[in-house]
Amino acid sequence: MYLRKILLLIVVLGLILGGVFAYKVYDAIFSPNTKFENNEAFIYIPTNSTIEDVSELMEPLLKNPKTFLQIAERKGYSSNVKGGKYAIQKGMNNNDIVNSLRSNNIPVQVSFNNQETLADLAGRISSQIEPDSLTLLSVLSDKSFYTNNGFTEATQIAMFIPNSYEFFWNVSAENFRDRMLREYNRFWNEERRAKAELQGLTPNEVVSLASIVHKETAKVDERPRVAGVYLNRIKKNIKLQADPTVIFALKKHMGNFDTVIKRVLYKDLELDSPYNTYKYAGIPPGPITMPDISAIQAVLNPEKHDYYYFVANVENFGYHKFAKTLSQHNRNKAQYIRWINSQNINR
Repeated sequence: MYLRKILLLIVVLGLILGGVFAYKVYDAIFSPNTKFENNEAFIYIPTNSTIEDVSELMEPLLKNPKTFLQIAERKGYSSNVKGGKYAIQKGMNNNDIVNSLRSNNIPVQVSFNNQETLADLAGRISSQIEPDSLTLLSVLSDKSFYTNNGFTEATQIAMFIPNSYEFFWNVSAENFRDRMLREYNRFWNEERRAKAELQGLTPNEVVSLASIVHKETAKVDERPRVAGVYLNRIKKNIKLQADPTVIFALKKHMGNFDTVIKRVLYKDLELDSPYNTYKYAGIPPGPITMPDISAIQAVLNPEKHDYYYFVANVENFGYHKFAKTLSQHNRNKAQYIRWINSQNINR
């Protein structure tokens, strides 16, 4: 009788302990384990991270990091960590968290525009994906890559068509660059290449001219007219005489693209640079900035007119006054010079 009570007690204790263990297992797997207040939080896991690295990143987001590690081990995630951007929803349990980290790499939108140099571009891109700016710059500056794909050192920035692109955050620098080449070739389809040929230009020359149009006016509706002026001058073998090219040449000469130049002086026009369109005829050897698509489209679809000159319109800021003759242009220019002198803009 006494032995039977002992056995019964052992069974009861076993059931209790088993229940406690089962509850703890259930609690570790299925109970909410987040402690942030937003609806979701994002975690960026670097390439080649270990489960310890992930645990450290996750710790501020979790009520109980220890149970997260236990479930990660049970589900085999500890030996299969993958880099990327992942979302953790408020109230998720460890099971859902591990599932999300294992298979839910979220794409990011990468955008860029108006960069003047590859260094600027690398800096812009590095803030949006995993590779740092030095790694990106090294890959983006690979001369053999550009030479093999029809670019020169001067035109290599033309390969990057400003837009918003979807990437995984942990994309490599090489894969980013290769994707940009595919996007360039996709952009320069048969129709656009035919329009470029109609203007007597190659795609890279279009981008170079578009970069000048882009710098000359921020008004998208005016860009086809500005492009028409430059194309008219090219057809007549008249120098482009574009101030933005002189500014670029000055910055390049000084080795400082952060320099702010608000006014081009007569002495600047004497700078011996292939980018100085007051000194050399034709389109510069490469873009002076990364033009946006509207500027490229303006060169491909220019306004047809008889204008050969333009100058800033001080009566309608942001726009320009256009002229067919030099005498008319000089009158417009005199008005602009009077205004800029009144503003005490010396450089």
